[in-house]
Amino acid sequence: MRCDDSLSNVLTIDLSRRSSTLERREDLFETGLGGAGVGIRLLAENVPTGADPMGPENAVVFTVGPLTALYPMASKTVAMFKSPHTGNLGESHAGGRSAIAIRLAGLGAIVLKGTSATPIYLVIEGHTVHFRDASALWGMENASTPGRVIREREGGAGVRTILRIGRAGERLVSYATVTTETYRHFGRLGLGAVFGAKKVKGLLVAGADRIPAPERKVYRALYDRLYREATQSPLMRKYHDLGTAGNVLPLNALGALPVRNLQAGSLEGVERISGEGLAANFLGRRLACAHCPVACIHIAALRTPYQDEPYFYKTQMISYDHEPIYSLASLLGIVDPAAFLRLLNRVEGMGMDCMSAGVILAWATEAMEKGLITEKDTGGLRLAWGDGDVYQEAVWRIVEDGGDFYRTLAQGLAHTVTRYGGEDFALVFAGNEMAGYHTGPFTHLGFLLGARHSHLDNAGYALDQKTKPGQLPTPSEAIHTLLQEERWRQVLSSLAVCFFARGLYTPEVVAEALDSVGFPLSVAQLESLGARTYALKYAFKLREGFRFENLRFPERILQTPTFLGPLSLQYLEQAVAAAKAEIEEAVAGLTLSS
Repeated sequence: MRCDDSLSNVLTIDLSRRSSTLERREDLFETGLGGAGVGIRLLAENVPTGADPMGPENAVVFTVGPLTALYPMASKTVAMFKSPHTGNLGESHAGGRSAIAIRLAGLGAIVLKGTSATPIYLVIEGHTVHFRDASALWGMENASTPGRVIREREGGAGVRTILRIGRAGERLVSYATVTTETYRHFGRLGLGAVFGAKKVKGLLVAGADRIPAPERKVYRALYDRLYREATQSPLMRKYHDLGTAGNVLPLNALGALPVRNLQAGSLEGVERISGEGLAANFLGRRLACAHCPVACIHIAALRTPYQDEPYFYKTQMISYDHEPIYSLASLLGIVDPAAFLRLLNRVEGMGMDCMSAGVILAWATEAMEKGLITEKDTGGLRLAWGDGDVYQEAVWRIVEDGGDFYRTLAQGLAHTVTRYGGEDFALVFAGNEMAGYHTGPFTHLGFLLGARHSHLDNAGYALDQKTKPGQLPTPSEAIHTLLQEERWRQVLSSLAVCFFARGLYTPEVVAEALDSVGFPLSVAQLESLGARTYALKYAFKLREGFRFENLRFPERILQTPTFLGPLSLQYLEQAVAAAKAEIEEAVAGLTLSS
């Protein structure tokens, strides 16, 4: 018996008409569970073929899962949309309070359609939607400010979440983010630009419902076990102690940390910007997402003295982890932690994805070195490795229209190289800028072939680190392993479980947890669901113009050796061919309404 039937409630909001409808969709949640499994189906239903990502026909889908608010670390909200950055599938996950708030509002999914004529923010209280004027919030410089204003205006009780965009979203930067709870983001692939195009400045969800606990004895025993493992096991301890910033030193030692646009794999002085260095000198506090006991969010306290005022300081609290350290520090040759934190604060304050921003700035720096661009293009800025102040100014100009060059950068690196050249050193995979790993062939295959071209799709870097030099599996074996991992991750993202908890939520544990909340599925059925969800994502991608034949590896990854040795383009291309055959076979005959 289901402990709560409200999960199947889908709230659809028409921004053009300023109306909303509530529909029960047991069919979707039976076949997709929630999260990614439901999200891809709702996206296909609501976005017609060939829709303009910035147009009213694009939709934004937010979904949660059947374990949300019931089990620890089932704390993510999945967003799906057509990406303005790649022109294809957009998917991003965020923690914070959003998932719990949506669930306690009696909803399993929210769909935003159409476009508002004027700037608005939305307030969802249970199943009621209010459309508020956001004209006074439009143009606010820092992405956190409108959230504070909305919170003060609306008041209210229950669990609340506030999603909002910064100037980058308003200005339609194709890699703009949506910020929630200040330190969490729907980061990749441009959800913030879709919000901006729809004239949605923010979205508040307030949930005051209660979810009945499942059958007490079975549920409590499993809950307690997962809680203990989350708080006491070495598997999770690293996320609490250093977070993913603990990756920096090991990757640097392997020669796998991208440095100066991946011209090198290790950086002298990296200790200063490592997880250990930042924790020792800047860590101000740790935070956790709602219903998560791990507290992996690490917040640096950056003290900046006021000019001509001795002993008076402005203290800024800035969240960091491995990916910002990679993209806005090592990739740009920055080892001064204060310079890195100031740049990160500027990027996130403007509401930009830090990975895309850092990769684009790194490309621009090398392009200037090579003479592809000049100070005439940059408006007098001399981009140089390690110069955080100049990078801060460049970020400002990208968002605030510093001229033709910066308007081009605002549309992403894949777009930029079509105009300025430099494709051979552009770290971009199928339109999405590279994440912070250069461990070997499988991380780059993972970037290129993952459904959303993210390092989290299949964790190819983990397979690299399990491989011994000179003992690579065959391309077909490698692809099979990567695709199996990605298919299982579709199950976890359909549950809206944080991927950090993937070692806790094994197939057997997932089946047990689902059974306790009224979704009795075997491990085999779960694996089938994951495979189907993955195939549906690729069916959507192919419908929207994705073609394996168009995939290219950045030349730079072939030039900088990995700890497994130099990468072989022949090996990589054979692996792509194997993936194409396996994925196209899975998609053949599949309809997006499946």
